[in-house]
Amino acid sequence: MQRRLFLSTSVASSISLAAPWVHAQGPLTPLKFTLDFRVTSQTSPFFLAQAKGYYKDEGLDVSIDVGAGSVASITRVASGAYDLGLGDISSLTEFHAQNPDTPVQAIYQYYNRAPFVIIGRKDRGVTSDFASLKGKRVAAAAVESTRRSWPMVARSLKTTPDLFEWVTTDFSARDNVMVRGDVDAATYFHDSAVSLFARMPPKDLAVLEYGKAGLQLYGNAVLAGKLLQDKPELAKAFLRASNRALRETLQNPDAALAAIKAREPILNMDVERERWAITRQYLAAPEVQSVGLGGVQASVLAQQVDEVAAVYGLARKPAAERVFNPAFLPTAADRKVAA
Repeated sequence: MQRRLFLSTSVASSISLAAPWVHAQGPLTPLKFTLDFRVTSQTSPFFLAQAKGYYKDEGLDVSIDVGAGSVASITRVASGAYDLGLGDISSLTEFHAQNPDTPVQAIYQYYNRAPFVIIGRKDRGVTSDFASLKGKRVAAAAVESTRRSWPMVARSLKTTPDLFEWVTTDFSARDNVMVRGDVDAATYFHDSAVSLFARMPPKDLAVLEYGKAGLQLYGNAVLAGKLLQDKPELAKAFLRASNRALRETLQNPDAALAAIKAREPILNMDVERERWAITRQYLAAPEVQSVGLGGVQASVLAQQVDEVAAVYGLARKPAAERVFNPAFLPTAADRKVAA
C-alpha cells in the first residue's frame, strides 16, 4: 500500500543501502496509524520504519495517515477507526475523565516533553519573561494543546489565565497574523515554528517555553485502544519497529528525512532538517537518560494528571496508570539513547 514511498529511485537506493530489508515471512497483519498532524520531520521515524521494512520485519503492514490534532487522534482510536495514533497526554487524561470506560491508553511517550511555546514579537515588548505578555494579543487555534495547557502554566507562574487576550485563528493563518502584526504573539509547537522563522528573523522573536515556567508536561504519545486487549502482541511489535527507527533517526536523520520526502515531495528539506533539530530536543529530553525512550517517570505523570484535573475542573480524576500503560514498551536496553 505504501509502495509510493519508493517511487524515487535515488531515495529508495539510499535507504536500502543504509540497511537492507529483511522481509517478514508469511502474510502481514494490517494496522492503521494516524498522525497528530501532517507529514513533517517531527514524525519522520515512523516513515523510516515503514521505508526500511521494520514494520514488515515484525509481520505488520502499517498504513500512516495525516491527522487533525490530538483530540481527533484520540477519538479516531477510541472509535476503532484506527488501531494506533499520536495524541497529547493531557488531552487523553481529559478524555478518560469524560469517558471512564475508554480502552484508549498511551503506550509509548513519543515527546518526552511537550514542545509548547508562545512566540512573541520583540518589537511589541514581548521578552523571554512570561510577564511581558500582560495585556498582549496572542493568536491560537480554538482547540489546540498549547492553548489549552496555558492555564496550567499560569498556575505554575502564580498568575491569572487571563494575563493576555486570546485571538482565535486557524493553524494555517497563524504565521500570517504574526508577520502582519495583527497580534503580538502566537502559540506553537516549538518545532512547528520553523515556518515563522523562515518569514521573520528569529532575533526579532522571543520564544517562551512552557517547560521553563516550572511546569513539566509530557507531550504527544503513541495511543492504542481495543488492540491492547484483542491483539497485544501487535502493539508490542509496532513499538519495537518504531523505537528502532527513532533511535536511528536520533543518531542520524538523513534516511528518515529521505523517507518523508518520498511520501511528500513538496517538503522543503532545509526546513525539515531545522525542524528536526528542534524536535529531537523534546524527544530525547534529559529525563530520557533515566526512563529510556518511550518511558515516563511515574511521579511526573501523576503530577500532570493532577494539574489537568485541577485546571480543567474534571468531575473525576483518572488514575495515571490508566492513562499510560508501560507494559507494551520495548526492553529497557533497546530504549537507551546516547548521552
